[in-house]
Amino acid sequence: MAKVSRGYATTHGRVQILKDIDFRIEYGERVGILGRNGAGKSTMVRLISGAEKPDSGTIDRSMSVSWPLAFSGGFQGSLTGLDNLRFVCRIYGEDWRDHMAFVEDFTELGRYFREPVNTYSSGMLSRLAFAISMVINFDCFLIDEIMAVGDQRFHERCHIELFEKRASHAMVIVSHDAGYVRAHCKRLSVIKDGKLYNFEDNDEAYHFYFTQ
Repeated sequence: MAKVSRGYATTHGRVQILKDIDFRIEYGERVGILGRNGAGKSTMVRLISGAEKPDSGTIDRSMSVSWPLAFSGGFQGSLTGLDNLRFVCRIYGEDWRDHMAFVEDFTELGRYFREPVNTYSSGMLSRLAFAISMVINFDCFLIDEIMAVGDQRFHERCHIELFEKRASHAMVIVSHDAGYVRAHCKRLSVIKDGKLYNFEDNDEAYHFYFTQ
């Protein structure tokens, strides 16, 4: 993305969230984006995914990009979990029958897998969204505070699916947790006051994040 800006209208006027953002990621690269709560991390992920459009600037994608992992906003609430799996697979040209056993096992939804998703708790929705994300072989995965969802067992299963089975894929990991980003990323950027600061040296990025 180049010179990307995004703002939102509020009752107190328009609020500018991101200003002239420049960002690039290559195949197989893991990039961490640090930022305090409300800094614009989730907005940036939605822009990268295509879920939102920028007010200005350009976003070019040379590889397939996931939706933000655990994002369930695209589900049709009146459809069952199974029906939503079928729908997503149809969009991406996958045979849902090849993936049903994995999704059922990973989500541990039991009979609720065949119930409308508008009856699900937020945790159930997140497990379903993450599992369906793993069904599609994206070149780049967008990870937005995924480990904040679910219990320790779920975190461990997410880790295996992402960082072990898909270790060769590109990833954008967005978090306020510097330790989590440090464990998984080789290059870091920091969002502050609507600006994205890119660093070649990770120690410099951490120093900037904790001292600004």
